[in-house]
Amino acid sequence: MTSFSLFLAETPGVYYAFENSDTLGKSIVVLLLVISTFTWSVMIEKGISLYRAQKLSRQFVARFKSSRNRSVTSQQLLREGAGNGSPAAQIYNQGVEKLLEFYESDPATFSRTTGVSTRPVRLSEAQYNAIEAVLISEVSRQEIELETRIGFLATMVSVSPFLGLFGTVWGVMLAFCGIAAAGKSDFSALAPGVAGALLTTVAGLIVAIPSLIGYNLLTSTVRNIATQLDNFSDEFMARVKLEQLSIAKEQAREQAASNGGETE
Repeated sequence: MTSFSLFLAETPGVYYAFENSDTLGKSIVVLLLVISTFTWSVMIEKGISLYRAQKLSRQFVARFKSSRNRSVTSQQLLREGAGNGSPAAQIYNQGVEKLLEFYESDPATFSRTTGVSTRPVRLSEAQYNAIEAVLISEVSRQEIELETRIGFLATMVSVSPFLGLFGTVWGVMLAFCGIAAAGKSDFSALAPGVAGALLTTVAGLIVAIPSLIGYNLLTSTVRNIATQLDNFSDEFMARVKLEQLSIAKEQAREQAASNGGETE
C-alpha cells in the first residue's frame, strides 16, 4: 500500500473532502493514487536492481584488482566475467572479447579449456583505440540501462504538484461560483467545496515528495555506479598497457640475446 492510500485510509476528514469534490477533483485524486502506486513500484524495483548491480560490480572489481595473474585474459577473470551479471563484468567481457580478437584467440575456448592459452602480441595504436572505444560504448550502454525508468520519477515529481494545484484552483473556482449563484456568503457554504479542492493539492504533494526523495536517492546511486564503471574502464586499459609494456621488454631482451648470439 502506498503512502497516499495509507493517508486516505487513516484520515477520516479525507473522506469528507473527497465526497464534496466535483467529478474533476475526484478524477485527479484517483489519478494521483494510480500514479503513486506506479512510482512506489518503480522506486522499489529500481532500488533493488541498483543495489544488486552495485554489489556485484564491487565484487567483480575487487576480484579483478586482487587477481594474482595480472593479465586481463587470465582464465580466472574470464570465468568470473562469464558468471557475474554486473555492469562491471559486462564491460570487462566486451573489452576482453575485443582484446582476444587481436590476440587471435577464442574467449570461450580459452576460459573453458585449461590446456589452451593465448600469447599476447604487441598492439598498435589503432588497436588500443578500438579497445578503448568498445569500453566507452559499453559503459554508456550500461549507464543508460541503469537510468531506465528513473525519468518516470522525475516526470511525476514535476507533474503531480501541478495536477494537485489545477484541481485546487478548479475546485475553489467552482465553490465561489456556487456561493455567488446561491447568494450566500457564510463559511459553512464555502467549506465543503474548498475542502474538496484542497484535497487535490494534498494528494499531489503526497505523490511528489516520496517521488522526489526516491529520485534523488536513485540518481545518486546511479552516479556512484557510473563513476565506478568509468574507473574500472580506465583500470582495464591501464592493465592492458602494463601487459603490453611487459611484452615490449620481453621482446627487447629476446632481441638483445639474439644479437648477442649472432655477434659471438
